[in-house]
Amino acid sequence: MRQGRKVLVTGGAGFIGSHVVDRLVELGHDVVVVDNLSTGKRRNLNPGARFYQMDLRDLRLIDVFRQERPQVVDHHAAQVSVPASVRDPSNDAQVNVLGAINLLEACRGVGIERFIYASTGGALYGEPRYLPCDEAHPVRPLSPYGASKFAVEAYLWAYAALCGFQPVVLRYSNVYGPRQEPHGEAGVIAIFTVALLEGRQPVIYGGGEQERDFVYVGDVANANLLALEHGTGEAYNIATNTATSVNQVVAHLKDFTSSDLGPRYEAARPGEVFRIRLDVTKAGRELGWQPRVSLDEGLKRTVAAFRSDLAAGR
Repeated sequence: MRQGRKVLVTGGAGFIGSHVVDRLVELGHDVVVVDNLSTGKRRNLNPGARFYQMDLRDLRLIDVFRQERPQVVDHHAAQVSVPASVRDPSNDAQVNVLGAINLLEACRGVGIERFIYASTGGALYGEPRYLPCDEAHPVRPLSPYGASKFAVEAYLWAYAALCGFQPVVLRYSNVYGPRQEPHGEAGVIAIFTVALLEGRQPVIYGGGEQERDFVYVGDVANANLLALEHGTGEAYNIATNTATSVNQVVAHLKDFTSSDLGPRYEAARPGEVFRIRLDVTKAGRELGWQPRVSLDEGLKRTVAAFRSDLAAGR
């Protein structure tokens, strides 16, 4: 892999973005982080990266690009909550779509080489017509969040044609792992883990038999590294092609946290798919990417990280 590139990571103080930044810095790339810290944390910032606290909708973003002149943009900043998008679709679109357009305009202003976009696979395809969903599956999102993420894919292709940079889209399934926000509405594994460690009942919306494709954040970071060199002009599912029910996740977490608390069930939330599993054949063939961390191993690492955070008062 070619080293020494200047990479600007949006959302680089957030859950997934900070893991991507860590790997980029580790490999010797020159990394710039743009994050408004609305959900990202200063403690997630890698000291080897330069940081600009800024919202993507800020018109001064172009000044950061003119100063830093990145070769690659890796775009992770987003509103990521499906329920929040259902409650306030206008805000979801402003953050995800208008923020991305302002970012793409900044890219046009300086001329970048490559743009890696963190899209969604878990919320993009809707209720599947077939499983596992490959990248050719019809796009029928059930939530404004899924719609906004897909809209940005369309803008990305258009700007790539206008500006000549190389676009790559990574469609994540349900990502989990250390640093995930445990107090919001997205990221059930983090939410369940902290609840059990604090002696609270985890809340499951619906009957718990809904199935998700959970992929570990370290594997997702690896996909971003491979996308620096491969996958131009394509979209890729980044997942495990394994379906796990929410009830199964809670059962595993009870074991790993040594908790005897069972879940509390509440009404299902609108906008969420019941069952999803993603085909990753294309990512394996064209990016050379495969998921490496099993669900059990990933859950153990996640529990250990949150236990450490709680002990440190974080």
